[in-house]
Amino acid sequence: MNKKKIFKKIWKYSYFLWLIFLIFFTVFVTYFYDLNKKNQINYLNKSLKNIYLNNSLKKITSELKPRYIFIEYKVKEGDTYENIINDLDIPKTERKLFLKSVAKNKNIKILKLNQKISFKIDKRSNTKIINFSVEIDKKKNIFFERIDGEKKFISKIIEKDLKKSITYKESIITTSLYSAALKLGIKPNTIVEFARLYGFQVDFQRDIWKNDSFQIIYEEFKNEKGNVVEVGEIIYANLNIQNTDLQLYKFEYENNKIDYFDENGKSMRKTLMKTPINGARLSSSFGKRKHPILGFTKLHTGTDFAAPKGTPIMASGDGIVTKAKWCGGGGNCVKIKHNSSYQTVYAHMSKFGRGIKKGVRVKQGQIIGYVGSTGLSTGPHLHYEVIENGRKINSQKLKLPSGKILKGNIRKKFEVNKIKIDVLKSELISKIN
Repeated sequence: MNKKKIFKKIWKYSYFLWLIFLIFFTVFVTYFYDLNKKNQINYLNKSLKNIYLNNSLKKITSELKPRYIFIEYKVKEGDTYENIINDLDIPKTERKLFLKSVAKNKNIKILKLNQKISFKIDKRSNTKIINFSVEIDKKKNIFFERIDGEKKFISKIIEKDLKKSITYKESIITTSLYSAALKLGIKPNTIVEFARLYGFQVDFQRDIWKNDSFQIIYEEFKNEKGNVVEVGEIIYANLNIQNTDLQLYKFEYENNKIDYFDENGKSMRKTLMKTPINGARLSSSFGKRKHPILGFTKLHTGTDFAAPKGTPIMASGDGIVTKAKWCGGGGNCVKIKHNSSYQTVYAHMSKFGRGIKKGVRVKQGQIIGYVGSTGLSTGPHLHYEVIENGRKINSQKLKLPSGKILKGNIRKKFEVNKIKIDVLKSELISKIN
C-alpha cells in the first residue's frame, strides 16, 4: 500500500477520530471539574464551621440592616406612658429612663386623646432610644435627646410652623355619611370621630335615611404652603335625621376633661355604646335561629356585626377586663365587667387590642380587639353580647340612662360656650353664602 492510499484512509476516518477525542476530552474535563467543585464545597463547609468566620458574617449582615427605626404612636383612650413604652421592643432600663424623663415634665404629665409620640431607636448592639418627642399641642412638641455617653435626656420645646384654621362643612347624605364627608374633603379620622360621637344614640346602618344631612365645624392645621397637614378637634356637630336635629357642642366641663353635649347640656354618653364597632352591618339579631355551622335551631344570645377582618372593636363602656383568651366556639374573646349590673362579651376576634388582658381597666371607646373569624364562624364578624344581672339580653333594645347632665355654674358656662359656637357657625355659613 503506497503512502497516498494510507493518507486517504486516514483522512477518511479523521472526523470519526476527532469525535472520539472530543468525547474523551469532555469526560476528562467534567470529571476534574466535579472533583474540584466537591473540594470547594468541603472547604466552604469547613470554613463556615469556623466561629470567627461566623461572627464576621453575622457582623456584616447586621450592618446591612437599618441601624435606626422610627416609630410614631397616636394616643388612644385609656393609654398610659407605661403601656405605650412596654409595647416597644427595648430593654427594661430604657423603659425606666423614658418614664423617668416624661414624669419630670409638667407640660406632658397628662396624656390626651390623639396626642402624638414619636421615637428614634438605635437597633445596633445594645438597643437604645436616641431621641423621642411628645406633642404638647398642635403647634408645639417637646423634644428629648440623649446626651452622648450618658443615661439621661435633655429636653426642649419645638414650635411647629403651622397655622390653625376653623373649617365648616355641610352636606346632604345620599348614600352614606362616610362617602358624603369624603366628597367634601373631610379626613377619614375626622369622619370616624364624628361617627363615634353619635355612636351611643345612632345606628349608622339603619337610622340614616337618604336626604338626611350633617354639619360639622372642626380645626385644621396648615403649613406655609396652605396645605392641610393635620386636623384637630371637632368643635360642633349636627346630624339631621328625618328633620330632627341632633346638635353636639364641645365643652371642657372640668380641667382637661372634654366632652360633647346637646343644646340642653346633656352628654350623649351612656353606660354602654349602642354599637361597639364603626362601619359594620348587622348580620344576625338576638333570638332563635338556625346555627350556620352546627345546623340546629338555638337561641342566638348576641348581635352579629359583619365587617372586614381587622376592623377595630371598641369597649362599649368603662370597666375591667375579666376574660381575654380563647373561648372555644367564640374564638378569641373579651369579657368586660362594667358595673354590678352589666357585662359585655366580644367574640371571634382576629387578635386582641394593645395591652388587653385579664384585670386591665378599659375606657369607653378604647380598642380592645379586631374583627376576625376565629372559633365557629362562617366569616369575619363581631359577636356582641350584653349581660344584665347575669341574664343575656338584646343589646339593640337596651334602654340606658343618659350620660352626664350639666348643672349649676358649669351649666351657665356651657350656655356661654354654646352661644359662642352658634355665633361662629353663623359667621362661617355667611362666608360660604
